[in-house]
Amino acid sequence: MTNDIRIEITGESIKLDQLLKLTNLVVSGGEAKQLVLAGEVFVNGEVEFRRGRKIKKGDTVFFREHEINVG
Repeated sequence: MTNDIRIEITGESIKLDQLLKLTNLVVSGGEAKQLVLAGEVFVNGEVEFRRGRKIKKGDTVFFREHEINVG
């Protein structure tokens, strides 16, 4: 079972680590960095190791039991 989160961004994109902080799934950028480097975050179905990956509208991020839909 997943917990769906819908996030609207105002700019063209948001960095992956910033998105995780924005959704309150992590408490700090350092925590986000560690989780991304450990391969625990997926973007559009593929594991993502770059914390600075630009997430754009229409992307889906999966982290643990959370699915983040970016609009």
